[in-house]
Amino acid sequence: MIYWEIFMAFFIPGIIGYGGGPASIPLIQNEVVNRYEWLSINEFGEVLAIGNALPGPIATKMAGYIGYEQGGLLGAVVGTFATVAPSLILMIVLLSILYKYKNSPKVKRMTMFIRPTIAVLLGVMTYQFFFQSYQNEGWMQTAFLVVVSLLLLGKFKVHPAFVIIGALFYGAIFLS
Repeated sequence: MIYWEIFMAFFIPGIIGYGGGPASIPLIQNEVVNRYEWLSINEFGEVLAIGNALPGPIATKMAGYIGYEQGGLLGAVVGTFATVAPSLILMIVLLSILYKYKNSPKVKRMTMFIRPTIAVLLGVMTYQFFFQSYQNEGWMQTAFLVVVSLLLLGKFKVHPAFVIIGALFYGAIFLS
């Protein structure tokens, strides 16, 4: 029964909390403080402060923590899943509709406009990462990592995950 309560305590705010984590925080507070009485208002404030201090979405961190406190590891999984389930369900429904009409001229035009936008956003992000690396680590380190990564990916066909792990190790050893 506790897992169902954990699920509902975070699923309902996820559905009606339009606007993401900050919009659903008062709804989560109502569920865990007023309805289920798992936390006092002060404890909820502390959990919220911790959630704000850590990187990532606030609601999922709070759901994981509160779910863990109430139902252990499975409670954390249930709470976190309940927080992302509304978005997940909506994405599955929308993607199934999009897939159903994939041959429609309107859908083809829509995807034709989305692809260049994504390419530009990825290009801007790449430039920002490159520029920040250049500023923080210098051109020699940046150029070395770029050349080695391109060789590993292009010439030697190394899986990108291994290139990323290698770059992380390189940074931890030589750039820290």
